[in-house]
Amino acid sequence: MSERAENELTVAVIGMGYVGLPLSLLFAEKGSRVVGFDIDESKPRQLNAGESYIRHIGSQRIRDALKTGRFRASCDFSQLSEVDAIVICVPTPLNHFREPDLTYVLNTGRTIARNLRRGTLVVLESTTFPGTTEEELRPILENESGMKAGQDFHLAYSPEREDPGNPGSRADRIPKLVGGYTPACLARALALYRPIVKEAVAVSGCRVAEAAKLLENIFRSVNIALVNELKTIFTAMDIDVWEVIDAASTKPFGFMPFYPGPGLGGHCIPIDPFYLAWKARAYGQHTRFIELAGEINTSMPEYVIQRVSEALNAHRKPINGSRILVLGLAYKPNVDDDRESPSYVLIELLQQRGAAVDFHDPLIPVIRRTREHGQLEGVRSVAWAEAVIRSYDLVIISTAHDNVNYAELSEWAACVVDTRNAMMEFGLDAPRLWKA
Repeated sequence: MSERAENELTVAVIGMGYVGLPLSLLFAEKGSRVVGFDIDESKPRQLNAGESYIRHIGSQRIRDALKTGRFRASCDFSQLSEVDAIVICVPTPLNHFREPDLTYVLNTGRTIARNLRRGTLVVLESTTFPGTTEEELRPILENESGMKAGQDFHLAYSPEREDPGNPGSRADRIPKLVGGYTPACLARALALYRPIVKEAVAVSGCRVAEAAKLLENIFRSVNIALVNELKTIFTAMDIDVWEVIDAASTKPFGFMPFYPGPGLGGHCIPIDPFYLAWKARAYGQHTRFIELAGEINTSMPEYVIQRVSEALNAHRKPINGSRILVLGLAYKPNVDDDRESPSYVLIELLQQRGAAVDFHDPLIPVIRRTREHGQLEGVRSVAWAEAVIRSYDLVIISTAHDNVNYAELSEWAACVVDTRNAMMEFGLDAPRLWKA
């Protein structure tokens, strides 16, 4: 990448969240010196004390990286002038109009430009629409630094890929897509990533890498929307969609199982389709198929509430005044990541209808600050105990963590609305069990 060997590089990773922190540790463990930056001062403070705030990243792993002297965290962005490569791992949410919000990326670009050293490589990893690296980030870096990409500094895009909750998944074994602004930029980016991953896959440019990331997540969004729609149809026909999926999965070719749920969560799948739909409009193109999938998935919480109403009606109770427990706040099983979780939507929809709502999640003891659900900050998970569970009129299984005792739930709960097929083996029938 430069005259120095790859493992002697100093790498800055901006954003110490679910993407940036594990990437920082991976760089350090493979021999680079790493500075992890975040605007939230509490994160560098915890990291430098050897404390993890992400469940699947153990504190010991952070302490080991600190002991080697190859990792430290900071809020002092002036130190960016001392590094060889800068990797951007900041959020790319949607605004209230479901349009891309590049605020974090562009503000990060301005910070980098003020501290950019000649010859530095800048890589964007945040998921975004095709053209962001070249058309949005590059002008800021160039105009505010007075340097040119591909000449004075290098620019690339390499989307993050992770599989949270899968203990068999390792970041260094997942192929890494890399697209450069120029061939020289690509070469520098490949030199950065090749020492830390099993395979770095070069593509023809940043836009291809950006589009590939969107395709990966839109593929999942569309297929999840399909099974979510089939769920509502088959339920009306008194057919168990989970049994149908299991039956179809016996076909050894031409079929891949996807499973329904109460909506989409996480930092990519609920958001990425709208990024492409927004960008496509600039080219006079309409993403009808993708937008329909988004509409179906975002309508799922309302469908769950409909099933809750039906379940309570069977017990001669309205939603208004009922005590309801949402089981699982994380967006997927066995993680502590609650970003874009449909559980939040369920809680708010139930509260709007007059229900008293609590949650239990063994991995999330308290609701943290979120961009969209700030009024729930500080609410704590209720205890898992027979008297507690029996006090609710209904329990919604929104996320099926493995470390929840569903056998106890089957004994204690007056009524369960199951969005994840977690109660399949316990033989409950209506009016106690409703699938949604």
